[in-house]
Amino acid sequence: MNSVAELQLFRKRAYGLLGNGRDVLFDLMDSVITSRKLPSFAEVSLSPRFRRQWSSLYKTLERSKPPADKLMRLYTDSLPKGNRLVLAGDHTAWPRLWSPTLKERTHEHQPAWAPGSKPITLGQGYSTIVCVPEKSGSWVLPLVHERITSFESPLEKAAHQLKRVCQGMSERPISLWDAEYGCARFIQLTAEVACDKVMRLRSNRVVYGPPPAYSGRGRPRKHGDKFKLNAPNTWWAPTQQDECVDERLGHLRLRCWDNVHFRKTATHSMQLILVERLDADGKRTHRPLWLVGTGNTVPPLDSLWQLYLRRFCVDHWYRLIKQRLHWCLPKLGTSAQTDAWSTLMPLMTWQLWLARHEVANHTLPWQKPLAQPTPGRVANGFDTLLDTLGTPAEDAKPRGKSPGWPTGKSRTPRKRFPTVKKTYSKPKSKAKQVA
Repeated sequence: MNSVAELQLFRKRAYGLLGNGRDVLFDLMDSVITSRKLPSFAEVSLSPRFRRQWSSLYKTLERSKPPADKLMRLYTDSLPKGNRLVLAGDHTAWPRLWSPTLKERTHEHQPAWAPGSKPITLGQGYSTIVCVPEKSGSWVLPLVHERITSFESPLEKAAHQLKRVCQGMSERPISLWDAEYGCARFIQLTAEVACDKVMRLRSNRVVYGPPPAYSGRGRPRKHGDKFKLNAPNTWWAPTQQDECVDERLGHLRLRCWDNVHFRKTATHSMQLILVERLDADGKRTHRPLWLVGTGNTVPPLDSLWQLYLRRFCVDHWYRLIKQRLHWCLPKLGTSAQTDAWSTLMPLMTWQLWLARHEVANHTLPWQKPLAQPTPGRVANGFDTLLDTLGTPAEDAKPRGKSPGWPTGKSRTPRKRFPTVKKTYSKPKSKAKQVA
């Protein structure tokens, strides 16, 4: 099956899963992919690919409920075969500072735009799990992209998504996570998930070695010596040590310590890895990279750190959907609309992935041709492929002219909702509960 037939089959299967409003949703996706710039969300209706009226955009997003689980199974069935799956997870914010009528707005983290400013915004957070299909480039294949509700934390949402994604997989995948997920809480939440994990650690973390042999008196110890990442005097001799020269990063020193654990997860053994960049004199030139791996099939030391560098493709995908696929452009008023619109982001990305070999490298006058097309370049040439692909959506049917708002009828202001501030309360100790 060639790539055009594969893309047509994928679009047909996705069309059958979308349910209500699928014709409008497909016209919407084709219009968004082929529109490089959009001043407002309503102007999507001006695209030649959109065959409806502008008001159907908001009505369809409100009434349609794209099934995220069924679409996720469609994505997993379309994953490349032959190699071990590499997953990556992260979360991002959709800023909605001036939307008091949007329910469940929360305080979310976003990168600070200026030194000294607080990295906080008001809006909705979204958690994502993607598959990294290639060893180089910026392509990812998103499997699930969902809103983090006001009663969930990013760690809980990511653990729930990882469990759903890994169910039914014949081979055990490996997942890559940022420093926020490098903690005991995430280890506890994903302990039963059939997936190996590699997480980055902050430099102020503390881990513990294996406990010494039981002395015969008192309760057996759970923890061994304390290992502070930012205190080299607490380190013991590494289990493995190696040095290598990378083409991009230069001289590297790799060290590994086996059988370490967090304080709250003493029964979950981990592998601690330190990656350092050295100059000609053997002195460290950059901040060290601390990694921790869990699972029985973690790659060896010399390839593990290279594998972790693929995690940053998630950031490329977030930039793609925010800048090129206009994810944060519409000022939608309800959570149902934002959820439906966000569910379309992975679906559009998958269509770009399947079309990458059929779309020529469309470059702007100031851009250089690329040997491997990026998602943005494929989106620029996707319009030329749509004439060959066609669309599974049916033509628009005339419904008459709406009478509009009745004269003299008063309009009720929309209800405003307070901003939800999430808090974390430590569980009470058993001694206090008994007292």
